[in-house]
Amino acid sequence: MSGGTKTVVVTGATAGIGRHVALDLAQRGHRVFATGRNEAALEKLEMEATARGTTLGTVMLDVTDAKSIADAASVIRRETGGRGIDVLVNNAGYGQGGPVIELTDEVLRQQFETNVFGLMAVTRAFAPEMIARGKGWIINVSSIGGRVTFPFFGAYHASKYAVEALSDAMRAELHSFGVRVVLVEPGPIQSEFSERAFTSLPQGNAAVRFASSYDRAGHRPLLVRSRACRSRHPQGDGRQSARAVRRTFVPRARARPSPLHPDAAGRRALPRRLRASPCATAGARGGGGQVAVASPGAGASHGAGCDRGRASRPARM
Repeated sequence: MSGGTKTVVVTGATAGIGRHVALDLAQRGHRVFATGRNEAALEKLEMEATARGTTLGTVMLDVTDAKSIADAASVIRRETGGRGIDVLVNNAGYGQGGPVIELTDEVLRQQFETNVFGLMAVTRAFAPEMIARGKGWIINVSSIGGRVTFPFFGAYHASKYAVEALSDAMRAELHSFGVRVVLVEPGPIQSEFSERAFTSLPQGNAAVRFASSYDRAGHRPLLVRSRACRSRHPQGDGRQSARAVRRTFVPRARARPSPLHPDAAGRRALPRRLRASPCATAGARGGGGQVAVASPGAGASHGAGCDRGRASRPARM
C-alpha cells in the first residue's frame, strides 16, 4: 500500500455524513470499508460508488451488537492480511427527541448504547493494530451539539458531550502510541438525521404534558426547521464534514508561521521546554489534540493540534 493510501472503516455509512465520507475517501483512492446495519442500503452504496467510477467494500456492522462488531473486525482483518486499518471513522449514531424528564431509562440507555458505548466498542475492536504499528487515526464524529444544548434533545446532547470527553481522554492516552484522536463537530446538516430526530417528538398528542412545546418544536423554533434561518444560515449536506474528516489524516502543506503571526509570537513567549509539548496548543475542547469543525454552508473545516509533539496553528482555509 502506498504511503498516501489509507485503509479506512466508516461506521453508519449508509446515509448522511457517513455516506459522504465513504464515497469521498473512495473516490480519492483510499481503501474504504463502509459499514452499517442495513444490507440493502449497503448494496445501494456499493452501486453508487461503482457509478462514480470507484469501489468500496461493505461490511455488516451493528455498533450495539458485540458479535456483529467482532465478526466485522474479523472480516476486515482477514481482508487486510492481518494488518488491520489505518483510520477509523466513528460516525454511527442517532438523535433521540423528547424532554429528558419524560424519557424512560430504556430510551435513554438506547441513545447511549449507540452513540457512546457502541463507539467505544468499535474503537476497542480496531485500535490494537494501530497501537502495535505506532500509527493510526480515530476520528469521532461528534456534533456542535456536544458543545451547546437545545431543549427536547437533552439525551442526544448528553451522548455527544460524553463522546467529546472520551475523545479528549483518548487523545492524551494514545498520543505516545502514535494514534491520533480527532473530533469532527458538524453543525446542521441536510440529511435523514434531522427528520428522524424530529419525528421522535410526539407532535399533536394533546394528552402529553409538553404537547404545545412539541408542536412548536415540530414547526418553527429550531434553526434546522426554520426556512427564514435556512436562507440566512445555509445548511451543509455532509460534504463539508467529509472534507473535515479527510483533512485530519491526508498530508497537506502547512505554511510556516511568519514572525508576526500571533501563534509564532505566542510560542516565543512560552518557556523553551513547553514549545514542543503536546499541550502547547489547546484543542477546541481540552488540549493537545486535533479538532476539526465542519461549518455548515461555508464548507469550512479547521483544526488545532499537535503533530508529533510540535504545536501547530489552525489550518488555513
